[in-house]
Amino acid sequence: MTTLLETRLASTRTASSRRVGVLGAIAAAAFLLLQPAAPAWSQDADPVVAKVNGIEIRQSDLALAEEDLGQNAPPQMAGEAKRDYLIAYLTDVILVAKAAEDKKVIDTPDFKRRLAFIRNKLLMESLLQAEGKAAVTDQALRAVYDDAVKQMSNEQEVRASHILVPTEDEAKAILAELKKGGDFAAIATEKSKDPGAAAQGGDLGYFTKEQMVPEFAEVAFKLDKGQLSDPVKSQFGWHVIKVEDKRSKPAPEFEKVKEQVETYVTRKAQADFVTKLREGGKVERLDKPEEKK
Repeated sequence: MTTLLETRLASTRTASSRRVGVLGAIAAAAFLLLQPAAPAWSQDADPVVAKVNGIEIRQSDLALAEEDLGQNAPPQMAGEAKRDYLIAYLTDVILVAKAAEDKKVIDTPDFKRRLAFIRNKLLMESLLQAEGKAAVTDQALRAVYDDAVKQMSNEQEVRASHILVPTEDEAKAILAELKKGGDFAAIATEKSKDPGAAAQGGDLGYFTKEQMVPEFAEVAFKLDKGQLSDPVKSQFGWHVIKVEDKRSKPAPEFEKVKEQVETYVTRKAQADFVTKLREGGKVERLDKPEEKK
């Protein structure tokens, strides 16, 4: 079930938003310069770690800075070095932002437009995060899991072993040896050109039809348990196949896929919320001429 479930969940995933470059710096500056004084009860939980010309930098600001920097932060930096780097970054943001204020940058049309965009983006992210979090209930998670399990209940798997050789004549000779009572695992270990399977006596484990090349899969899924195939040609060479077992593909335990299910439920709730807003909103495309009716 894992492969199908992962595919199902991935279909609704959207790329996470990133705050980088000039917009990220403006957002951080605006936050630091306009933030209200923290209430006394929160000071211990969110201590002041530095001051720049009297402006406080709190522990929570470091997390914002780290998020803003994203992949632009120096790699493999941790501990005190990372903390020092983030404080230095926020220090520069505050100093440059204050200089920008002194130069009245805040009154320019470009700044106002960018600040409005960032405000809308932060509002959007905050609300979508809340919508996604509210949707993740035990009942919702179980419903998605159970639905995925039902869709996979008839998916079949085969466990097979094979011996891979370069030519048809070699495959025929191996098949004749097996029919005389030769040990499949021993022959596979000795003669198979598939090193991974050969080390396991030719055993490929369980697989679905889509996981193997078509020529191999067609034959393997038609054989009965314990049956040997005639030589089968694929792009890799010639195979002699032995079916070890057949079964319906078992579902993974809920706890093992819970994180994937949570992601699916979160993204779906967010997508549904945005779709509903689009349906109720009025969007006018002024860059395109109206279609004639």
